[in-house]
Amino acid sequence: MGNREIFDQVSDMEKQIGELYEQLGDLKGKLSDLLEENHRLAVENHNLRHHLEDHTEAISEKTATKGSGSSKGNHPGEGYDNLARLYEEGFHICNLEFGSPRRNEDCIFCLDFFDKTK
Repeated sequence: MGNREIFDQVSDMEKQIGELYEQLGDLKGKLSDLLEENHRLAVENHNLRHHLEDHTEAISEKTATKGSGSSKGNHPGEGYDNLARLYEEGFHICNLEFGSPRRNEDCIFCLDFFDKTK
């Protein structure tokens, strides 16, 4: 093998290493984005679980104070429970943004719905 062939082979390897290094940089950027999103979702999940626990405790306390002798007209019903569950899972239930995800904040229109059904 001649000197020229060895030089060409080394140049080709250098080019391949450069391309691999570029791909590695792209993968590192994508991994960084995924890790940030994972952390954001973990925090959001933690906040939602905490909020759900608080809401469940509040409902338990409210039903305990009402007693068992109330009529069926005083309970909002299964539809209300489904909407409350959707809200606790992080979705809007108001007519403005129904079904779209909430972003770690309470929606005054959704909360207004809960106030109307009390």
